Amino acid sequence: MPYIYQDPNKKEPSVPETARNIHSSGKSYQEIKQECLQKGTLFEDVDFPANDGSLFYSEKPNIPFVWKRPKDIASNPQFILGGASRTDVCQGDLGDCWLLAAIASLTLNEKVMFRVVPPDQTFDSGYAGIFHFQFWQHNEWIDVVIDDRLPTFRNRLVFLHSADLNEFWSALLEKAYAKLYGSYEALKGGSTIEAMEDFTGGVSETYENKSAPDNYFEIMEKALKRGSMLGCSIDTTSSAETEAKTPQGLVKGHAYSITGMDMVTYKGQKVKLIRVRNPWGQVEWNGAWSDNASEWNNIDPAEKKRLTQITLDDGEFWMKFEDFKHYYDKVEICNLTPDALDDDTTHKWEVSVHQGSWIRGSTAGGCRNFLDTFWSNPQIQLSLKETDDGHHECTFIAALMQKNRRKLRKVGADMLTIGYAIYQCPGKESQLTKDYFKFNPSKARSKTYINLREISQRFKLPPGDYMLIPTTFEPHQEADFCVRIFSEKKAEIKEIDGDINVDIPEPSKPNPPHQETEEEKQFRSLFEQVAGQDMEVSAEELQQILNAVLTRTKNVKVKEISPLSCINIVSLMDGSGNGKLNFDEFKIFWDKLKHWIAIFLQFDTDKSGTMSSYELRLALKAAGFQLNNLVLQLVVLRYADENYQITFDDFLNCLIRLENACRVFKAVNESNSETIILKQAEFISLAINI
Repeated sequence: MPYIYQDPNKKEPSVPETARNIHSSGKSYQEIKQECLQKGTLFEDVDFPANDGSLFYSEKPNIPFVWKRPKDIASNPQFILGGASRTDVCQGDLGDCWLLAAIASLTLNEKVMFRVVPPDQTFDSGYAGIFHFQFWQHNEWIDVVIDDRLPTFRNRLVFLHSADLNEFWSALLEKAYAKLYGSYEALKGGSTIEAMEDFTGGVSETYENKSAPDNYFEIMEKALKRGSMLGCSIDTTSSAETEAKTPQGLVKGHAYSITGMDMVTYKGQKVKLIRVRNPWGQVEWNGAWSDNASEWNNIDPAEKKRLTQITLDDGEFWMKFEDFKHYYDKVEICNLTPDALDDDTTHKWEVSVHQGSWIRGSTAGGCRNFLDTFWSNPQIQLSLKETDDGHHECTFIAALMQKNRRKLRKVGADMLTIGYAIYQCPGKESQLTKDYFKFNPSKARSKTYINLREISQRFKLPPGDYMLIPTTFEPHQEADFCVRIFSEKKAEIKEIDGDINVDIPEPSKPNPPHQETEEEKQFRSLFEQVAGQDMEVSAEELQQILNAVLTRTKNVKVKEISPLSCINIVSLMDGSGNGKLNFDEFKIFWDKLKHWIAIFLQFDTDKSGTMSSYELRLALKAAGFQLNNLVLQLVVLRYADENYQITFDDFLNCLIRLENACRVFKAVNESNSETIILKQAEFISLAINI
């Protein structure tokens, strides 16, 4: 778990910035608090009531919990007592140590701490039983309001508590976090980095020291300059090794913070050093460059002073970077966004964000193993314009987060297995097709597909335009996601959603009777039989003609054209407005129908009589309709079956309604722009006709 160095010259904590209120009342923390004070009542949160439903969703408490306010638990309750510290975070009877580790790390950076835990809260004057905390969720800060009723057993807090029994900020923070995700049970099991990101809006990276990159020292040094949180740890092979001390004075299974990186001249050679801090405040490294090591006697006193090297058993020590890589196993970096950094931080990440969705049947295409659907995933263009200072490439971290999965646990939603690939854009700004992915390898990709809330990785690529394809491992899995790009220099990202563009060729005029083809003569004969003397057919009569013709068409499997399809055809082709088609109107439609049949057969690749909904975008484009993702998703929702298949009749209906909608839009679009203004009656009549 990462900890951050606490600068001895730090400024007073800044006032928390504005966060979005999410309480069901629509009121802010201050508004609810003022109402309670005026009424002389203590706040009771209807959104997270003091009952078993807020505790667990899949089990019942095995002991009788009693919800109590701090004033009923301790004689002199305090929100924060003597400053927030690591000892304020003691685990209770809930498997959320990952969260507690992150909360403990908050206490080491006041700016970050008081963003999450607004400090102006008290049990003294102005107390109304209400508290609030701020968390980062999917690119915005939200304000979570709670009442201060906490679950107890025999008058002791059941879950997170402070070593000081009358200090309550950490227990209330845990309750607010439980409310954020729906219940205390939802917090069982997780990654410290997950909570770190919710506390900072940062993006994480994990490095294994044994396989560290060549520029590892530079990466960590830059991270520290940007104010990022860095932590390191030594792996354990069994639970018995947890917090076991090694002969070198290091502790296994224990979280350390990295607080400095530097280089010194030692015996004529440049030596890379790293400063590490044990949060215990004692127990230190005893090898080379430790507090009492002889190496300090062989460097310039000015350098020793610059590195503020002092011999104290304060838990902080320097060590050689090579020794660090040898004895420690893992480094976690939580890169902070600019709004979480101090104003005087020299280097800051540029951050770009895109919110999107995988929709079953249209944009949930799965990974590259599923080539037939992979190309239909959301395609996010990443434009890298500027190279890093002094380099020829652009450094960036790409992070893909699946949203709300912990919150959805109670309805059986587990974390999906996610990943991404990055391809070079071939030039023009358009969606990449299946053939492109068939013949072009990715330029970069996530190391693995994994069922974590977020995966992130650092890359270096030449300047240019790239396409990032975020995916679930399996197709047809629905979720909302968030893509974040943290870059050295400004980068731009946007989804290539596809513009709506309609290009329908004007129909050719029918041949006069004396120039009709043999096919047209057969149609005229059939048409006359059904239509009668007026030579016009209703929707019902049209159904007879089309079904008679299509049953003879061997290459398309159609049981029958539905009455609805025929009503829509008449609506599309009826020029006179009498609800019938004459022979010329029918012939024009038949030419359209032959074209649409050919398209359907082209995309019915397995000759099953149905087309995959993932092929619909290309099929509609071949018919002259280029759609964006939103409209395509609506079309799939309307016309695809539960197996993401579309029959010919549904395909026909879809094309007719699209062409009708485009024809109507064109007719009322007096300004020839992308926007029309309609009165309510006009809209209703148009919607019914379409």
